[in-house]
Amino acid sequence: MMCPYCNYNEMKVVDSRESENSTRRRRECLKCNKRFTTYERVEIDLMVKKKNGSREKFERDKIKSGLMKACEKRSISHDKIDFVVNLIETKLRAEDTNEIDSSVVGELVMKELKKLDKIAYIRFASVYREFADIDDFQKELKGLK
Repeated sequence: MMCPYCNYNEMKVVDSRESENSTRRRRECLKCNKRFTTYERVEIDLMVKKKNGSREKFERDKIKSGLMKACEKRSISHDKIDFVVNLIETKLRAEDTNEIDSSVVGELVMKELKKLDKIAYIRFASVYREFADIDDFQKELKGLK
């Protein structure tokens, strides 16, 4: 590993914390003395089965991107979004199988978004469920009450 500031390759670990699905390490470069954080995650290849039958490798960045778009211009911190992404990934990895239907992923994202922010939830739902008209929005809004 190299320092992201000066590219020196020796550093010390200042602090290490275990969480449910990763290890967070606070590191300090031995040359420039700057600190940075790294995360270690267990890699178990999850495959996502798409609606059309194709399969692709699970990418947590796709979930994060979708959440970021849904939460755009909302007062939701990046830390909260990262927490939701970690929560979703943890739940998916806890499944008995390494192949997950995309509908399971989508519904899990919607469930967590509904708890986080109702407007972001509606934004995501309108794309995910492919709302065709205002009636679809109204049905979803009634379900929120």
